[in-house]
Amino acid sequence: MNVILVIAPHPDDETLGCGGTLLRHKSDGDLLYWIIMTNISIESGYTQDQIDDRKSVISKVSESYGFDSVFQAEFPTTTLDTVPMKSLVEYISTVFNKVKPNTVYTPFNGDVHTDHRYVFDAVSACVKPFRYPFVTSVLAYQTLSETEYNLQPGICGFKPNVWVDISEHLEQKINIMQMYSGEIGEHPFPRSDKNLRAQATVEGARAGKNYAEGFILLQEIR
Repeated sequence: MNVILVIAPHPDDETLGCGGTLLRHKSDGDLLYWIIMTNISIESGYTQDQIDDRKSVISKVSESYGFDSVFQAEFPTTTLDTVPMKSLVEYISTVFNKVKPNTVYTPFNGDVHTDHRYVFDAVSACVKPFRYPFVTSVLAYQTLSETEYNLQPGICGFKPNVWVDISEHLEQKINIMQMYSGEIGEHPFPRSDKNLRAQATVEGARAGKNYAEGFILLQEIR
């Protein structure tokens, strides 16, 4: 049994990036944990109805995956670049030391959203083997509408070198994503049922499977 931790800048990133893989981990009997790095508040311009709806969706998503625990940080959404990196690292480090994950899934540092890049940097500080010896593998996931839109010429595109067969879990992943009704739209909107299925088809073909999710292996200790 492995201990799996997925770190999402925002709720829905975990499903877009590795939803099928998380479901497979759960079916394999692994322990599953989820960090959500940002939250919304009235002070940041959201209504109480929006806050309550978000909590309800997170609860339903968590139940659908069978997460053993969810850690909700209170950092402001879309503005992680205003938060001291030390604060992000300390929060993630506290969770790491509590659940002692073996496998960590993190957003890609080349994503266009600054929240994703700051979370990646904070995660990088929390996987040093001499401080967190229980972490044996770290993988970056791709997030539709973020990973593919970075225009910086010096940033290489997302090039997976690990694939996970999610053929038995794709439909459930899509059903979970539909719970995020405000984040999913009709094709050609990037976050759509059709595009989720298309992405899984392409990655599956690269891996010789019907459907797959692709990751970049960043660190592995055997």
